[in-house]
Amino acid sequence: MSRPSSLAPDRPVLLVQLSDSHLFAEADGKLLGMNTRDSLEKVIERVQVEQPEIDLILATGDLSQDGSLESYQRFRQLTEPFQTAARWFPGNHDELPAMQQACAGSDLLQPVIDLGNWRIVLLDSSIPGAVPGYLADDQLALLEKALGEAPERHHLVCFHHHPVSIGCRWMEPIGIRNPDALFAVLERHAQVRAVLWGHVHQEFDQLRGGIRLLASPSTCVQFAPGSEEFQVGSEAPGYRWLRLHPDGRLETGVSRVTGIHFEVDYSVKGY
Repeated sequence: MSRPSSLAPDRPVLLVQLSDSHLFAEADGKLLGMNTRDSLEKVIERVQVEQPEIDLILATGDLSQDGSLESYQRFRQLTEPFQTAARWFPGNHDELPAMQQACAGSDLLQPVIDLGNWRIVLLDSSIPGAVPGYLADDQLALLEKALGEAPERHHLVCFHHHPVSIGCRWMEPIGIRNPDALFAVLERHAQVRAVLWGHVHQEFDQLRGGIRLLASPSTCVQFAPGSEEFQVGSEAPGYRWLRLHPDGRLETGVSRVTGIHFEVDYSVKGY
């Protein structure tokens, strides 16, 4: 099920999460007034300066805004200079057939990867044609199998949609619709250390029964934390890094770019 680890189990693993890039077929495509290719390029430049030895790039959904093959090809082209392992999975804006075509001949969509003393499990929470998320039976079975096969490893579980409230009222209806089914699986396996998602375009960091719950900025437009109605935030695009230690400890942080200025185009409703 998983790719064998090429890392010694006694060394930390460094992951970089790039989320919600919302690329278009056109290189000058904009989301809410921001050129998403330009902002992703700036985030990647910052990653290259700050994180010289990455073990895995995680692209946690909404790589594309329009679901076009060209947008996925562009994302792959822009991230190829990292020359390290990478994994993708879809969000609500993604079109899986086009994503699969762009990933042909690679292991970008393989859902389980072992690195060091950790196993990273990637789930598809997207519902075709819908904004909210749902973990179908096959995804829950994949998770149960991945956890059950490696009880000796620490586990990081990733998907696109938020499984808990993040304090934004307008986002309450568009998270995972069956979070209880997810947590029922996670709570049966003591080696789960953290859950990581995208979708919310903002930072989030809480504990639930010993499991770290993490969400991250978008590489383009941010959403205002704590907002009642849809609202664009003032924070800059960014990424999250995670250092996974052999003993199960997790260090993580967010880094944001500078020098991005744009006028919000509220003629686009939602995202």
